[in-house]
Amino acid sequence: MNQSKLSDVEFPVQKQLEAYNARDIEAFMQWWAHDCEYYEFPSRLLASGAIEIRERHVARFSEANLSGKLITRISVGNMVVDQEVVTRTFPDGPGEIDVIAIYEVENGKIAKAWFKMGSPRLHTAVTR
Repeated sequence: MNQSKLSDVEFPVQKQLEAYNARDIEAFMQWWAHDCEYYEFPSRLLASGAIEIRERHVARFSEANLSGKLITRISVGNMVVDQEVVTRTFPDGPGEIDVIAIYEVENGKIAKAWFKMGSPRLHTAVTR
């Protein structure tokens, strides 16, 4: 994504996605507010505060295949909506999942985020 065209509200969302893809927990966390909230859409609180969000991601960042591919992004006011395809290792094996991520940005940090997940699609092993 061309960062010169990112709005102020999109910038922290893009930077946390880049850090997610680099599996860099320190860079990832700098874009989340100290008192941020992390939800499964629409209202199931999964993590409250930066410490809990960090804990959710430390193990995930050890997955060698972890990546989020941005499909589209829109923003209105202080809200950013990303459509992504996330590749990761699920309990049943590696695969991908469609994700809609909604971010509320305040003072250059992600204050709240909601995630709507599709169903995982496992990668099939290729045998010869």
